Amino acid sequence: MKHLTIIVPDGENNLSSIVGAYKIFTRANEYRKSTGKPELFNIQLAGISNQIDFYNGLFSVRPHTHISTIDKTNLVIIPSLNHNYDKALQQNEALAECIAKQYKNGAEIASICTGAYLLAASGLLDGKSCSTHWAAADNFRTRFPKVNLQTDKLITDENGIYTNGGAYSFLNLIIYLIEKYYDRQTAIFCSKVFQIEMDRQSQSSFIIFKGQKQHGDEMVKEAQCYIESQLHEKISVEHLSSRFAVGRRNFDRRFIKATGNTPVEYSQRVKIESAKKAFENSRKTINEVMFDVGYSDVKAFREVFRKITGMSPLEYRSRYNKEAGL
Repeated sequence: MKHLTIIVPDGENNLSSIVGAYKIFTRANEYRKSTGKPELFNIQLAGISNQIDFYNGLFSVRPHTHISTIDKTNLVIIPSLNHNYDKALQQNEALAECIAKQYKNGAEIASICTGAYLLAASGLLDGKSCSTHWAAADNFRTRFPKVNLQTDKLITDENGIYTNGGAYSFLNLIIYLIEKYYDRQTAIFCSKVFQIEMDRQSQSSFIIFKGQKQHGDEMVKEAQCYIESQLHEKISVEHLSSRFAVGRRNFDRRFIKATGNTPVEYSQRVKIESAKKAFENSRKTINEVMFDVGYSDVKAFREVFRKITGMSPLEYRSRYNKEAGL
């Protein structure tokens, strides 16, 4: 029998991702047993404290075992952390060390949402791809510059390390892991029982783009503000670099380093975020919104909109604006 370890970090972290992972894997075991096969996983919750309280003591979790007692495991699941990342990482340094040790011993590791912070603190994500909640992306990118952060992706899978986007999208990661370890039929069963969509690949449609301004490059901040103030205009990179008296190549390099986007990508994201808000809150036509955000070519607007959101403008408006279809 394989061994599954669900981490219970110290501190006021996320309870739902611990309980959800435990429930779905337990149900997968039960389904496998009902088909005449032995249970696949021995599932244990492991931490560094005997009891961890959640929501001011309203709920408590008592891990099955201390993390140090586990000699070998096959899969480690790291739940989401709270948003006080400094405190969460300080409280759980021992867990990060154990996670790194288990990976070196052959275990696969999966992080849920901001559990990616604990995974990154272990050093295992350096040079690898990773996803996390889009709202934590700027902070994460600044804190862990060696990690290839891809917040558009719902799930990453690289060298036995899995990460996922934010909040309750962890359910999609669990279904993904069920299929990986059990089989497709078990994953379909769990998907139907828990009513979780299968094969979701992106969290793009949920992202609210606010711009990455948690950096120290004042020139880039001024350029970002200028781009955001010229929403209706088509601004060239040459115009931007000359406006701030910086060579084109150097301007691109500094902008990408500070924001994680090229100037063109940043401008596109700003424009599309404004278009999304218009589709959500007004009854403007697609052409009206397109012109408002500085596009004159319908095909180009649709292509950029789909690239950033994973949906067409019409699909987005239909999903988020009930009145638009009336």
